[in-house]
Amino acid sequence: MGKRGGKRFQGGRGRGRGRGDGQRPERADYQEVPKNNVLYERYYNELGIVSAEERAEFWAALKRELPNSFRFTGSKGHAIPVQQRLKDHYIPEITAIHHEGRLVDPPTSLPWYPNELGWQMTTPKAVVRRFAPFSSFQKFLVSETSVGNISRQEAVSMIPPLLMDVKPGMTVLDLCAAPGSKAAQLIEMVHGGEEARVRKVLRDRKLVEGRQVSPDGEGLKAEIKEEECNGDWSDDGRTTGLLIANDVDYKRAHMLIHQMKRLNSPNLIVTNHDATLFPSIRLPSEPAPDGTAQKGKYLKFDRILADVPCSGDGTCRKNINVWRDWNPANALGLYAVQVRILVRALQMLKVDGRVVYSTCSMNPVENEAVVAGAIKRCGGLEKIDLIDCTQLLPALKRSPGLTSWRVMDKQGKMWGSWQDIENSRLVDGEENIDKIAEDMFAPSNGALRLPLERCMRVYGHQQDTGAFFIAVLEKKTEIRARPENDVRTVEQDTQKAETKPSIVAAVNEIEAQSTNGTNPVERIVALDRIAPPQLSNGTENDPSPAARQNQENAPSNDISPQKRELDDIADAEMATKRPKFREDEDGPAPRGAEDRQVHFPPPPGAELELTQHASHPEAAAQEDRQIRATAPPQQKRRNNQPFEEPYKYLDPEHEELNTIFDFYHIDPRFPRDRFMVRNAAGNPVKTIYYTSTLARSILTENEGKGMKFVHCGVKMFVKQDTQKEGVCKWRIQTDGLPILEAWVGEERVVRLRSRKTLRNLLVEMFPKVDGEGWQELGEIGERVRDIEMGCCVLRVETSEGEDGFSERMALPLWRSLHSLNLMLPKEDRKAMLLRLYNDDSHLLDHSKDRFKTQTNGMEDGAGSPVKEEEEEYDTKAIGDGQEEDVEDEQPGVDVEEQAATELDVALGVKDQEDEDIETGLDMVKGPADV
Repeated sequence: MGKRGGKRFQGGRGRGRGRGDGQRPERADYQEVPKNNVLYERYYNELGIVSAEERAEFWAALKRELPNSFRFTGSKGHAIPVQQRLKDHYIPEITAIHHEGRLVDPPTSLPWYPNELGWQMTTPKAVVRRFAPFSSFQKFLVSETSVGNISRQEAVSMIPPLLMDVKPGMTVLDLCAAPGSKAAQLIEMVHGGEEARVRKVLRDRKLVEGRQVSPDGEGLKAEIKEEECNGDWSDDGRTTGLLIANDVDYKRAHMLIHQMKRLNSPNLIVTNHDATLFPSIRLPSEPAPDGTAQKGKYLKFDRILADVPCSGDGTCRKNINVWRDWNPANALGLYAVQVRILVRALQMLKVDGRVVYSTCSMNPVENEAVVAGAIKRCGGLEKIDLIDCTQLLPALKRSPGLTSWRVMDKQGKMWGSWQDIENSRLVDGEENIDKIAEDMFAPSNGALRLPLERCMRVYGHQQDTGAFFIAVLEKKTEIRARPENDVRTVEQDTQKAETKPSIVAAVNEIEAQSTNGTNPVERIVALDRIAPPQLSNGTENDPSPAARQNQENAPSNDISPQKRELDDIADAEMATKRPKFREDEDGPAPRGAEDRQVHFPPPPGAELELTQHASHPEAAAQEDRQIRATAPPQQKRRNNQPFEEPYKYLDPEHEELNTIFDFYHIDPRFPRDRFMVRNAAGNPVKTIYYTSTLARSILTENEGKGMKFVHCGVKMFVKQDTQKEGVCKWRIQTDGLPILEAWVGEERVVRLRSRKTLRNLLVEMFPKVDGEGWQELGEIGERVRDIEMGCCVLRVETSEGEDGFSERMALPLWRSLHSLNLMLPKEDRKAMLLRLYNDDSHLLDHSKDRFKTQTNGMEDGAGSPVKEEEEEYDTKAIGDGQEEDVEDEQPGVDVEEQAATELDVALGVKDQEDEDIETGLDMVKGPADV
């Protein structure tokens, strides 16, 4: 949900990490916290956001504890079986419980969430603690959450992604993504139907070639049929879309990676930028047929989510300190940032694209006022449309947006209009009203009417949730956003018809006045003489031009549209080669430069310089080398964030890739130009990553140009020591297996159809294969005895009967000299045992047993099977899937781990929608620590 800004609230669940003694902090009883705040209640009562008849129910709901909610994650074909386990096994057990003479309410699906993948539970804690079926349910929640099949997420937080209408192949941006619950929903939508499409492509090809085809499960068959009509088939069924998830805080960006990495998407990029100043992302430009230089090409997005920082007063059901700390200044202080984020989102949007703006606040200053202000700055309803979503999610109860409201100052006085503020300022000065701006009020009757009732408000009493605000905006044509301090109305913009000199004339005049054609500073001075910059109205609170630039001060409408497209100019401005903002500097601005005029767009002389550089690339490259040579080394970035290792793509014919493709007999249609490493030398030392084509274009085109990338790519291959010559040392990493397994040749595939055999492999780690050991491995015994040593793919096929499987699976398998092992983390093994067999047995590690036997008297010589296995691979890496990435050597890895350990601390400060689950019982009970 919208991240909480303003004053830091310290409430929320924690794990006790804030204390040095490692003990859990004392728990406060949720019921003992007083839930009253005079200003809070008076403000919303006087606004009349609900009818008088609903008011008592409205406040009663806000004072009740929030139900627990969760969501089944992943592709539809993957999530449905996990959901079915809940419905078939755990729900019947819970519904059979009687408490105080009545049946206990079981978890129920959210009626408005598609395919019943969102659930909510209202069972009281006393019941949860008392009855055994809840203990079993708790284990299910914990295990499936640990492997990423279930995500705890507040119900209303699930709504914004559902309104974005993400379709296959779209490019999507989440501007304020951490901690990642909505970003996870979005990446699932980006990959929607991908598994079914790839399966169909490969199945059709194998049928033509007369090769064996694995049967599809019932869920996959239905999904294939659905994808045949409107799927993304251009890349052999692989999704061509992309999600860029951004957060301004470096640690929270790594927290986002920690939350998202279980989804294993090559179509995800994580960035670390201020959302109000998010840079335009360069794309490769195709050369013109005549060989002339091409203008810059920039990425535009089909969908953007702006889930902005907010006061969070709609979260009072779980963030109980809202009752104590709420004051109107929180919303007033965040309004400007929220408008800037929304305007920047609209600038980066494609025509006909959609922005979803959301907050977890009920305050119209943060909601309708922000939407109205952004539409006004972008040119009104002729440019931006406010979409009516009443027909979407029909089972969701909601209220329309407000069309009129009053604003409360920090002392609690209500103001009905900006004119009232102006009149008071003449009499009483600016005390208590200095934070109030004109656009915080509802649009006046003189302005073009905005259909703000199309916005969506969700209140706690409607369906037992938190409160939320959502608005869906659509870009109808290209825009040029007006600067913040420009107070002209839309009508005045329409009526303005001043004659402006052409840019060509300005260039000629500047060239005539400047004495040194290579000095851009003289051109800036010349431009100031020709067209003096407009000054502010002189008020003390007016920001300087440089400050306005850092506040995403967009260009004016004075440049001829024939020179460049409007959005191309905005992109060029936001995609500077070496962007450096005042906040990036350690010290204050140089003396005399505090209020230097900043030109938007760059002066014509600068445009001319760019043209000259395009015609003389050697000179431009030499100048760039000189700048880099004289620039001081940058080992640290803003907020002391560490340097990120570069993304270096491997040559498609790299020797290591040839070895890998030959060993696994990978289908030649699988792309070879999307593999990369994370080191400056570009050598595959430890790990090889895989990305999508669009991600590759973005990473390579923007290298060294100011973009702050902190994550991209899925671990596909990890180097593994082997004791036998000729064995491929690159094993398929669990993360990348779902992407690659369908393309692996039969020579490296082991097929399994028996439930009993799979259970044995899950329970037993390192069962023996040599000697007579293979005979204990059931149907796969002969195959794994004869298969060449190294990594292979275990395909669990669908089959009829009680001992068969209804859905297919693919798991990584390692065949060593003497044993066999599923390369799954222990938590994945336990989750599968519980889901498939209702079994929570302890795992058996035979390698440890054999090691203990040897240390108690057996000779441990050079030919010892145990010693050879230990040298061959690290049992922790193979058994637990937690290998260290030696190659990276980037501090960002440590930052990610630190961010993960501080997850609940960060959420307690800024966003508590996706609290990490310490125990399943905590998840069922609700907030434990306050």
